[in-house]
Amino acid sequence: MRRSRYLLLLLSIGMLIGSVGCSGAQDSTDGSNEPAGEILETSEDQETEVQNGINEADDVQEREEEWQEIDPEELGVDELGQVMVLMYHHIREPEAEWSRTPDNFRQDLENLYQQGYRPLRLEDYATGNITTPPGKTPVVLTFDDGNQNNFNMIEDESGEWIIDPDSAVGILMDFHEKHPDFMPHATFFINGGTPFGQKEWVDYKLNFLVDNGMDIGNHTATHLHLGEADAATIQRELGRILQLVSEYVPDYDVNTFALPFGSRPKDEALWSYLVSGEHEEVSYHHVAVLEVGWDPYHSPYHEDFDGSRIRRVRASETKVDGVGMYDWMSTFESGSRIRYISDGNPDVVTIPKERVDHLSSDISEESKRTY
Repeated sequence: MRRSRYLLLLLSIGMLIGSVGCSGAQDSTDGSNEPAGEILETSEDQETEVQNGINEADDVQEREEEWQEIDPEELGVDELGQVMVLMYHHIREPEAEWSRTPDNFRQDLENLYQQGYRPLRLEDYATGNITTPPGKTPVVLTFDDGNQNNFNMIEDESGEWIIDPDSAVGILMDFHEKHPDFMPHATFFINGGTPFGQKEWVDYKLNFLVDNGMDIGNHTATHLHLGEADAATIQRELGRILQLVSEYVPDYDVNTFALPFGSRPKDEALWSYLVSGEHEEVSYHHVAVLEVGWDPYHSPYHEDFDGSRIRRVRASETKVDGVGMYDWMSTFESGSRIRYISDGNPDVVTIPKERVDHLSSDISEESKRTY
């Protein structure tokens, strides 16, 4: 748990401090011919590492103390509540079924922020690593198809190339700058070819996403409807995206997948290949497989959570049949559905005691907190 990691971190820092001291004594007495400047540089690097470790330990302790002080009943904490995984496509004019205008997307982010929602990485949601601050609600932002209006580069008046401020990434980064506690976490599901258009910028764009807390997801190489696909076709479509991404971001793990058209193979025996498979010696494993869906999905701690069947809430179109994001936000507000409220501690699941019967059997007694 968090306290154990904190103690281990302190122990590691102590060992590192000791190694720095021993190293310094040895350098002054072993009679080596190493230049003094190089010894001094190494010592400074070690001291910096020690200080960084101390700072990290202080941060861990501060977060733990903050968690210990919260009143879950006062904050309405319920970590079995539901989570909205929002589905966007185009960010462009005009507003349409699969398009959200830049101004409307900005308003979406503002409304989410004001109502206590904070972005969480899809991988962290699917694996139950929810670090959302106490009293806040995680929300997962996703964008399908790798459209250029999701991440566009433009030349400004001075001739400098910049991120288009009206693209999804430009809007997310600007909103984060104004609201530092609203991280620009979002997953962009790409197809093959030239993700986000602008071939000369693919390298920059994919690395920018990863470097700034955003993620690259799998959407098949050809945006294939999988209804009639066989095992070899499914694995080829998914494996080729890993091959593409590895050309630009070699160490990045593409581990989430959004079903094109929300379609699954008609043969249920093939569904396992949506999660794991191999193509040309490239293996993939998806911790989350997303459907199109129409409503919020279970907490990852709920007994009915299934990472291979995560439903999404439509965010990229006007209200249709009462299942748009604002409909569900109103539903949460009315209490007709229970929304996830975080306790701020990813190592402990806090829930009202009357809800304990719905907790996943994978949650240990030591990781459970009821009130």
